[in-house]
Amino acid sequence: MSTRPKIFRGLVLAAATALLLNNTALAETATSRPAAGPPSVADLAEGLLDAVVNISISQNVKSDDDDAPMPQVPEGSPHQEFFDEFFKGQGGESNRPRTVNSLGSGFIIDPAGFIVTNNHVIQDADDIEINFSDGSTLKAKLVGTDTKTDLALLKVEPKKPLKAVSFGDSRKIRIGDWVMVVGNPFGLGVSVSVGVVSARGRNINAGPYDSFIQTDAAINRGNSGGPLFNMQGEVIGINTAILSQTGMSVGIGFAVPTELAMNVVNQLKEFGETRRGWLGVRIQPVTDDIAESLKMERPHGALVSGIIEGGPIAKGEIKAGDIIIRFDGSDVAEIRDLMRVVGESPVGKAVDVVIIRDGKEQTVRVTLGRLEDGEQLANAPVNENGEGAKPNEPPAAQLPASDVVLGMKLAVLDADRRKSFGIAEGVEGVVVTEVQPNSAAAERRVAAGDVIVEIGQEAMATPDDVSARVEELKNDGRRNALLMIANKTGELRFVTVQME
Repeated sequence: MSTRPKIFRGLVLAAATALLLNNTALAETATSRPAAGPPSVADLAEGLLDAVVNISISQNVKSDDDDAPMPQVPEGSPHQEFFDEFFKGQGGESNRPRTVNSLGSGFIIDPAGFIVTNNHVIQDADDIEINFSDGSTLKAKLVGTDTKTDLALLKVEPKKPLKAVSFGDSRKIRIGDWVMVVGNPFGLGVSVSVGVVSARGRNINAGPYDSFIQTDAAINRGNSGGPLFNMQGEVIGINTAILSQTGMSVGIGFAVPTELAMNVVNQLKEFGETRRGWLGVRIQPVTDDIAESLKMERPHGALVSGIIEGGPIAKGEIKAGDIIIRFDGSDVAEIRDLMRVVGESPVGKAVDVVIIRDGKEQTVRVTLGRLEDGEQLANAPVNENGEGAKPNEPPAAQLPASDVVLGMKLAVLDADRRKSFGIAEGVEGVVVTEVQPNSAAAERRVAAGDVIVEIGQEAMATPDDVSARVEELKNDGRRNALLMIANKTGELRFVTVQME
């Protein structure tokens, strides 16, 4: 028993010696490091806390529990009055309304009383109350919301100008930069946490414009809508979401960057709604197979799979099958880049769009429409801008079905086949009548009733056209054939089918 304390003390001595050596080494190397974390953010926080607010909302909802049977309480129980209060008695009214309360955060951007928060914080609220750091409260009205970026703008009527904060440029932040979160976690009141920028441009599938700032600064329930500050006291993000299985911070939080938020907030402030640019095209990613089939050095850009009728593309400036690689001076690496830069562009602006068509780059000029108007046309017929069968061609019924091509049996799209497959009148091309199981086409989910509009960016009118084009691509050394496929309603998509 007497040896154990000696061993313990020996371990402590060894550990202390190692720690001393490590500290000495750290002290020697620390001077060579270019930057260190801030010793304190107290001065920074002190000047910003008054601009961060707690948001309390209430919502009147219809109770679904009022139809439940009232629990049996022993006669004379002292708890009887509590059960009478929360459960309807005999002959009482059912479906009584009840009030649901929730809390969130926000920040003042204008001394006149404009406040930014998340849309999900105030969604469906019947009453919005702003709680300020000095203990005062004001009722707020909703100016406008944007579900695509989960942002909302509120307005209060203060008796004197309020403390406000300004937006900074989120494009200047770097991974590893210090940031500060201020908000109302769990309804406790204004709280501060500090961390670093963990990543930029995160896509968490929350919306079409995902490009979140990721931070390890503690963000919890109730922080939603609060500001993410840089060390200059500028707002560079709006805290929106966390990644957690428990609902509590695990060091992975996300904020909407100001490069996206500022334009939305300004539009909400001016118009009470968003007014985004709209190109009027359907797009899909450029995969490795699609890039190979088009002889692109690397996959990039956004592949146009259709043009929406009634949209800005009225004269065929852009066609299905084009690949957009640059928009108004901004490179398009993937479809998210195109969606974001178009959405941030003013309605009515004439822009240059660089596309790849038939293997060559060309620039077209398009005047943007308004996305909110275009959403009403989202289900309109697609103009594939391809040349289908000509009216003066021989009747389609006289043309026989083809042999198997790429695992598909094909036929000319005549009136009988159009009727039997339920194919819309505006769809032109070669109809797929059968797909062999386990074939290359089946792997790409091509089905009977689909229509081949183009192969390798050439329009198809007959099964012979398909066979000839496939052979041409094989002889050209291609491994995959790029097919433009229309479904029965005319919606287009591109698939690559391996050629054996």
